[in-house]
Amino acid sequence: MRAETMNNLAQSEVFSLTLVIGTYLAALALYKKTRISLLHPLLTSILVIIVVLETMGIEYESFQRGSHLIHFMLGPSVVALGFVLYEQMQYLKGNVISILTSVFIGAIVGIVSVIVIGDLMGADQALIATLQPKSVTTPIAMGIAEKAGGIPSLTAVIVVAVGIFGSIVGPFVMKVLGIESRIAKGLALGASSHGVGTSVAIQIGAIEGALSGLAIGLMGIMTAILVPVISFIISLF
Repeated sequence: MRAETMNNLAQSEVFSLTLVIGTYLAALALYKKTRISLLHPLLTSILVIIVVLETMGIEYESFQRGSHLIHFMLGPSVVALGFVLYEQMQYLKGNVISILTSVFIGAIVGIVSVIVIGDLMGADQALIATLQPKSVTTPIAMGIAEKAGGIPSLTAVIVVAVGIFGSIVGPFVMKVLGIESRIAKGLALGASSHGVGTSVAIQIGAIEGALSGLAIGLMGIMTAILVPVISFIISLF
C-alpha cells in the first residue's frame, strides 16, 4: 500500500517538479559556495534524486510520468540558445570556416575514437552504436543511437556522464594548455560537453555561451550525418 501511494505521489507534476527543481537549486547553491568540481550541481542532483526515489520506494517509471514537462523542455531549451547566439552574431563573421572545420574535426574524432577503442576492447556493435553520439545533446543523441542500432536509454546516461566530465575537466585542460580564445573555449565546451558544457560556458562569458550553443547544433547535425557514413566506410575494411 505504501509503495502504491508513493508511486501515485511521484506521478504528480507538483511533487516531481518540486523535487527536481528544489534539489538542483540546493545543489547549485552548494557548488557556488564550495567551488568543488566534484560537487557539480547536475551530478549532485542526480545522486540525491536517486537516493530519494530509492528511499521512498518510488519506481522510475512513475517519477518519469510526473516529470514529463522537464523532458519536454529539453528541446525548447536547446532552441532557446539561438537567441544567445543571435546576440553575439558579430563574432561569427570572419570565423565561419574555422568554426565549421573545428566542429567537423571534433565530430569525426569523437566517432572514430569510439569505433576504434570499442573494437580493440571487443565491444559489440550495439554498444559501439550506443556510444558514438556521446558528445551530442541528449534528444539528438538518443535518435542517432536508435537508428544506428544502439540502446537510446543507455545513450542518455552516457551523454549526461560525458557532459558532466567535460564540464569539470574542460576548463582545467584549457587553462593548462593556455587557450585564451573565447571562441575556442565556447566551441570546445559545446562540442564535447553539449548542454552541460554550455551552462559552464555561459558562466564564463556571453561569447563563450553563444559559441557553445552553436557547437551543440552543429555537432548534432554533423554527427547524425557522419555516424552512418563512417560506420559504412569502416565496414568495408
